[in-house]
Amino acid sequence: MLHIKDAQLYKIILTKADQYLSAKADPQNVQKYQRYFKEGYNAWGAQQSDIAALCGMIREDYPSLSLEQLIELGTLLFQHGKYEMGSLAIMLVEQGKKEYDRTSFAGIKQWFDFGVNNWAHADYLCSKVNPVFLTRGIVKIDDFLPWRDSDSRWTRRAAPVSFIKIKKETDPQILLSFVNPLMTDGERVVHQGTGWFLRELWKVHPHEVEDFLYLHRNSAARLIIRYATEKLSKEERLRFRKDKPVQS
Repeated sequence: MLHIKDAQLYKIILTKADQYLSAKADPQNVQKYQRYFKEGYNAWGAQQSDIAALCGMIREDYPSLSLEQLIELGTLLFQHGKYEMGSLAIMLVEQGKKEYDRTSFAGIKQWFDFGVNNWAHADYLCSKVNPVFLTRGIVKIDDFLPWRDSDSRWTRRAAPVSFIKIKKETDPQILLSFVNPLMTDGERVVHQGTGWFLRELWKVHPHEVEDFLYLHRNSAARLIIRYATEKLSKEERLRFRKDKPVQS
């Protein structure tokens, strides 16, 4: 639960951020980038440099904000709805990497469960933030099990994508066992993330991944298979086609 003083402070920062970024609106940028977001792109069209400048101003004006407070603020920024506000939340928290702990890990999951709603924010967090928790030993792979089972498609997507950075030093069978339930997930964004992860894992463990895909060839979402086998030749990909139904 938010403390009253914190809630008041967050409201002030949110208002300043809204005013600053809305003043940087550029409809041409919105039109330019919206085609990359099938789920919708609710943005002002502000430049990334504008968001970075605002991030710096917030850190300068409120130097005593803890990482826990930044994550709480980030939750509100994501709930605002504008794309740039989510980007600001990520920038603020990325600067607090030295303070990451299990509490902040839980806070980031809350972002995914209730705030993150596009691939750009999801994948940036999965490449720049989530792996830090793993490489520093703050969390283990099993700590992502609740992510894999989340009601949010973006949280489920985040689980395998977060493992791309640790693919070389992790037992492939542990990773493959983890993604096993995602092979039949019903969401396209999860298919894309899982297939991308498997393609990256294939680069270091090709035999293990190919055997895994072969076992799932008849049940897995076809988009996962397509993404995962993208680097194979046309002839090699034939191995992973669904079996033809037996004629009675």
